[in-house]
Amino acid sequence: MIARWTLAATLLGAAGMAAAQDVAEEYNDYPTEARADYVFACMAANGQGRDVMRRCSCSIDEIAALLPYEKYLQAETVLSMRRAGGERMAYFKSAPSAENLVADLRRAQAEAEMICF
Repeated sequence: MIARWTLAATLLGAAGMAAAQDVAEEYNDYPTEARADYVFACMAANGQGRDVMRRCSCSIDEIAALLPYEKYLQAETVLSMRRAGGERMAYFKSAPSAENLVADLRRAQAEAEMICF
């Protein structure tokens, strides 16, 4: 009887942990590499101290809470393409869908800056 209770508790605990992991992944879909890249770039722009690292980490956490990673990646791609020259890149400078992606990222960055800096 005790073995059944132990097995049931283990299965329920594993199911609960799996559900918690699914929720965490849903709200934390930014890969560690993307977060680290953001923090390094933020620190390069704002300083190299521990306080700046904390603020930059806070900033990417806030952005991640506001903007799904897929949209963040798309906006970063648009910004990267805008830096490239040429006639083919004109789409990334003027297309409404590209503008909306960048605007969403800029809003998330502004809110993160207000909270973290």
